[in-house]
Amino acid sequence: MEAKAIARYVRMSPMKIGIVLDLIRGKNISEAFAILQYTPKDAAVVVNKVLKSAVANAENNANLDTTALYVSEAYVGAGPILKRMQPHAQGRAFSIKKRTSHVTVVVKERA
Repeated sequence: MEAKAIARYVRMSPMKIGIVLDLIRGKNISEAFAILQYTPKDAAVVVNKVLKSAVANAENNANLDTTALYVSEAYVGAGPILKRMQPHAQGRAFSIKKRTSHVTVVVKERA
């Protein structure tokens, strides 16, 4: 049995979030929360929120034991890219790509 949570259209690049997800993949829930609490990256706040949601889904919707949960899957996908223009010298313009992400965290019960 598993439960998952998805945060869509997060205004952060997938590469930055992926670094934080690599830290918690396969860990117990309590250990994952401790790692996220002391990770000095902005993505840790977003991942913490998604992980809390996944644990709440497991507890309320799937009736799983929260003490036996672990992060079975944690991945990020690219969302739509917001395209902006930055003015530069001599009438030129450079493009800026503001990336977004879809973060998915799946928790399962250890057998």
